[in-house]
Amino acid sequence: MKRSIYLLLALAAAPLAAAEPAPQAGVVADPCGALPAMPAVIADYMARAKAALTAGESPPPRSAEGMALYAKWQQDLLLADYPGRCRYRKDNAALPPATPNRIVFIGDSITEGWLNEQPGFFTGDRIDRGISGQTTTQMVARFRADVVDLKPRIVHIMAGTNDIAGNGGPTSLDAVEDNIRSMIDLAAANNIAVVLGSVLPANRFDWRPGIDPAESIVALNARLRALAAEKGLVYADYHRALDDGRRGLSKAHAADGVHPTAAGYAVMQPIAESALTEAARKGS
Repeated sequence: MKRSIYLLLALAAAPLAAAEPAPQAGVVADPCGALPAMPAVIADYMARAKAALTAGESPPPRSAEGMALYAKWQQDLLLADYPGRCRYRKDNAALPPATPNRIVFIGDSITEGWLNEQPGFFTGDRIDRGISGQTTTQMVARFRADVVDLKPRIVHIMAGTNDIAGNGGPTSLDAVEDNIRSMIDLAAANNIAVVLGSVLPANRFDWRPGIDPAESIVALNARLRALAAEKGLVYADYHRALDDGRRGLSKAHAADGVHPTAAGYAVMQPIAESALTEAARKGS
């Protein structure tokens, strides 16, 4: 689930640069400062691609060498910072003190893309902490840094798509539920109300063509609904609102069948607003 990096994957033809040195291992003063740097080829391509898109032009052509270099860099980043704690470290440090109504949205690219497609939704101390491609295991590991330490009143958790896609390897619905339970427990221990969002419908994953996800998504959502009832949480049922009748997403709501368009998020917004209002009422 990598919509936010599709642009990076379209790397321009260029000589394959020398590999970056491996980051220092072990305990260091600044782990984020030890991450492998973006190769110059990728940085150059991103600048040219951004300029092309701004001008309404197509991005430069791809090359196998550039894509291989990008894949190697991404793998090195994953090994150096598997949970993605460094992604929002500077942004978190720059935040002002929390207001009494701070809300944090944690999730994967569906959450990350929400800010891009509907920036007006993230006002009034609403903070987006989605990371493309992440599984629930990764979210648990960064939950303190990206949620608890930000001292929100409410956290909106929407996760599970990438677990079902196998982004982190084989898993089970029990394991996914355990991870989500862990996030709920961390929130409860810190007096943070929880909105539990359903997994969006999908009947295909373009990046995992051998997987038929629809049945697993329905099964996981049944568990999430039951978990919300068990814990007295608010459940935001985006799946029901977006299901195209074939347990998928229409092209109008998600051009690739997974990541919502602005129209898709427009369907989600009133459901989210209602859920957040109810969570605030319950927590007051």
